[in-house]
Amino acid sequence: MPEQLDGAPVRRRQWGSERRTRPLDTLHARPSDRKLVSGRIAIILTIAFWLAYVVYTVIRQFLDYGTESFRFTTEALSYLVVVTFLTFSALMHLIARQGAMERFATHVRVPRAELDRHFAEGHEAPMTVLVPSYAEEPDVVATTLWSAALQEYPNLRVVLLVDDAPFPTDPEVADKLERTRAVAGRIQSQLAAPSRRFQEALLVAEIDADTAPQASVDALRTLVEHHRWADAWLRRHAREHEVVDHVDHFFHDQVLVALADEFRLTSEALEAAIVDAVAADHAFTEVTSARALELTRRLAWTFTAEITTFERKRFVNLSDEANKAMNLNSYIGLLGGAYAFEETASGTVLRTVSDPTTADLVVPASDYVLTLDADSVLLRDYCLRLVYFLEQPENARVAVTQTPYSSFRGAATRIERLAGATTDIQHILHQGMSRHNATFWVGANAVIRTRALRDIEEVETVGGFEVKRYVQDRTVIEDTESSVDLGMHGWTLVNYPERLSYSATPPDFGSLIVQRRRWANGGLLILPKYLRQVRERRQRGERVGIVEMSLRVNYMASIAWGSLGLIFLLAYPYDSRLLSPMVLLAALPYFWLFASDLKYCGYKRTDILRIYGFNLILMPVNVAGVLKSVQQALTAKKIPFARTPKVRDRTASPALYVLAPYAMVAFSVFTFVRDSQAQNWGNAVFAAFNALLALYAIVAYIGIWNSIVDVWLWATKWMYYDPTARAARRARRRQARQDRKAARRGLLPEPEPVVEDWRAVLYFGHGGAEMPTRHGVGTVGAPATRSTPTVTTTTSDERTAA
Repeated sequence: MPEQLDGAPVRRRQWGSERRTRPLDTLHARPSDRKLVSGRIAIILTIAFWLAYVVYTVIRQFLDYGTESFRFTTEALSYLVVVTFLTFSALMHLIARQGAMERFATHVRVPRAELDRHFAEGHEAPMTVLVPSYAEEPDVVATTLWSAALQEYPNLRVVLLVDDAPFPTDPEVADKLERTRAVAGRIQSQLAAPSRRFQEALLVAEIDADTAPQASVDALRTLVEHHRWADAWLRRHAREHEVVDHVDHFFHDQVLVALADEFRLTSEALEAAIVDAVAADHAFTEVTSARALELTRRLAWTFTAEITTFERKRFVNLSDEANKAMNLNSYIGLLGGAYAFEETASGTVLRTVSDPTTADLVVPASDYVLTLDADSVLLRDYCLRLVYFLEQPENARVAVTQTPYSSFRGAATRIERLAGATTDIQHILHQGMSRHNATFWVGANAVIRTRALRDIEEVETVGGFEVKRYVQDRTVIEDTESSVDLGMHGWTLVNYPERLSYSATPPDFGSLIVQRRRWANGGLLILPKYLRQVRERRQRGERVGIVEMSLRVNYMASIAWGSLGLIFLLAYPYDSRLLSPMVLLAALPYFWLFASDLKYCGYKRTDILRIYGFNLILMPVNVAGVLKSVQQALTAKKIPFARTPKVRDRTASPALYVLAPYAMVAFSVFTFVRDSQAQNWGNAVFAAFNALLALYAIVAYIGIWNSIVDVWLWATKWMYYDPTARAARRARRRQARQDRKAARRGLLPEPEPVVEDWRAVLYFGHGGAEMPTRHGVGTVGAPATRSTPTVTTTTSDERTAA
């Protein structure tokens, strides 16, 4: 069992885990000319060696041996197809990587003073931060809300979208939900003191700015005191923050202390300006009043965010589909409206009202929406820099901008460290995709124009209520499909070339299975919509480059063909004559630069071998995700959204995904023995290589003991069934079958009318004896009971009091 720290489980640090806790630099190092040239050469070599393989190996085999057998011909063609797809994915990786290097070489960071000046000139468009949360740990949610609340943005509203069942009966679940609901109010109360102080300071600074062009010595001394106070407040909060794991270390060091350091540095610079003015015997300093006002505004903006909570499942007219997309859509559809609570027989309904003063719920309009996962953390100037980017004239048609998240360093487990390495590599690749207009929205964090969301709005009527969709929920990778929808309406997406956001990486194999299976599911379903987007864009006269199309198709489908292709290579005993050094040479640039990028991101070059084994044991998970896409395509039924568990204890793995890697190792050993005896040395070496790396990955990332425990839990789970509940379920199914048979024969008696609740009759009307409710089936005699919702947001009473 993990150790305990004030009641919270602490994950035991494994041997081989990461000791480094300092994150990667916010600004990417400018790549050297040598690095840029080597990237271009790698792309050329990959294409050249693939062509050489096709020309000098496959064609030669046909010329030398002819079509000696149907089997050999089939093997040659299938082997060529598999190698081509795998080489194509490697080539797309190199092209995206090269695009990232070119962007990093030309990126120039906007100075802080220019940001302040831009937003001081009336650019104070409101932003709403939406944090969808389901069964999250309250301390995880608190860290995310704090990082959002301390953004240096002039008009910020942070909303925690709690998606748990609002009335749980389990006392433990109910207690956790109450603690989650209390997070927003606690943060708001803690920010009250600095908010009042700096709002008053801002009023004084605005008056001073109108009286003199230069800031006086006294005014600057007051500003220094304000910065010192903010510095001390942040450091005190940092000391009080409980540091349990590496995520808490990051929040402590990079959010709280780093912001305090910036305020301290500013105060020291202001003190130096005061010293210069006093030495020259001047009453005014060289700092302009406008700049002093900007610095005061910055203090006020940092501590005056509004933090609130909303629960869509309290209202029967909002969608209760169990996925993150509809949680976001429910609130986005309310933006800019005023609503009254109307109690009905099926629950509380939100009714639009024209007079906000009579409303029970007012949701302010917002020009920008920031979607932020509940396990993500933003650096302090994320909102400021990304909105500044969106408000430049050349970016008027950019709908979404984001910084693809990086991993928290200092992971306590080996698998989290390696999964974090792949996350940091993906950050680079996503930056390169923007170079070729092939950006996809990555759902962990993004700033979105509300106007663009209105363009892709879809409205349908369900049960008499309007349901609005902005973020598609047809698949479990809602951000990818929404990226395609935005492109259909002429919008683009851009990744901002800095590291400003970080997100948690699954710390164990069980939670990683949930995440990667979700990622592998849906790309094939979205691909036809993307091809339709390409046709529509070309009809509008837009140019769609071959590189953009290739990158996007690879992003959506490479998991499918990569996993299936590797299975073919592992499972089928291909003729050794098809194996050529050209295949290895075509893959060499990919592996070489991948290892180089790992070193660039602070990992080891040898981690490339660990990642290969890591991907081998994840191959069954990826295949399962692909098959789920096929299932959805055939049945037209949505696949349930599976959220990645975010717990400090271990998540158990399904037995199938535990046993499949062992079966892979066993089959690879069998293949090695068989091909060695047949002197098929190429396949034998390949099988031995895969067996060794997969076995290492099993021991290092799944664990022998954990495998035994997970398989034992699967094998014995029938022992934990409640026999009474199982008997009741069987009885219900038996009665249902009998009722269906009786109905077909016309033997069921007419039900007697039951009228006990006049409210239900008036609401549902005739035939309302059994009506669907949010939490089950209600009857006229026993309507579903619901408590009056308590929504933490701006109400008419609060506005009157204000």
